[in-house]
Amino acid sequence: MTIPAIRINPTVDANTARASYARDGMVQIPDIFEPRVADHIAGMFETLAFDTAFEGEDGRPVTVSAQEAATGADALAARINAMLERAGHGYGFLYTAYPLITAYLAKRDPGHPVHRLTEFLNAEFVAFGAYVTNQPQVRKADGQLTRYRPGDFIGLHNDIGTEASDRLTAYTLGFTRDWRADWGGQLLFHDDKGDVTKGFIPRFNTLSLFRVPQMHSVAPVAPYAARPRDSVVGWLRN
Repeated sequence: MTIPAIRINPTVDANTARASYARDGMVQIPDIFEPRVADHIAGMFETLAFDTAFEGEDGRPVTVSAQEAATGADALAARINAMLERAGHGYGFLYTAYPLITAYLAKRDPGHPVHRLTEFLNAEFVAFGAYVTNQPQVRKADGQLTRYRPGDFIGLHNDIGTEASDRLTAYTLGFTRDWRADWGGQLLFHDDKGDVTKGFIPRFNTLSLFRVPQMHSVAPVAPYAARPRDSVVGWLRN
């Protein structure tokens, strides 16, 4: 089977998306890839080993490989439970991830098509994002594949931290099919009182862009969700 080239769908109206982003500070673009390309990227989620990612004791992200998680399940569970307790009084997150840039540079999974996705993100996608957001200073994109299981979440935050001064726009490429609203997992935007001002349900083949900083969270995935929430996420950076 021929592997399709990863590219933006030629039918996407970048000018309309640019106007929406300028007006609202966010935009959601459906059918960002042609169907065959979207199916190809979605298939990558089924062929890679994901790390467990969560907020560490010192406030820095922690990643635990699938192998480490299997051999130290009790210790990992204890660390996650401690994070959940801390999150009740502050910030926390939990999901599984595949780090695109780190894997690319470390030559992890050599020959895997996921590395072509990383190259796409730092070529055509960067140029597209810079145009839609009207930020010519965008120079690169980081990224990770994320898979949310029941109970996974991201707490309320604005994407600004000590090492995040070059984050200009956050992006989510959704690859979740047939999601039910009551399964949770929505990308939620909040005002200064904590009220939800807008929310995006997980969708398939859809790009979401939103300006940084902006208060947002990802609602916990329900324990009865019938499938995982899959997406590629990261930031457009200067």
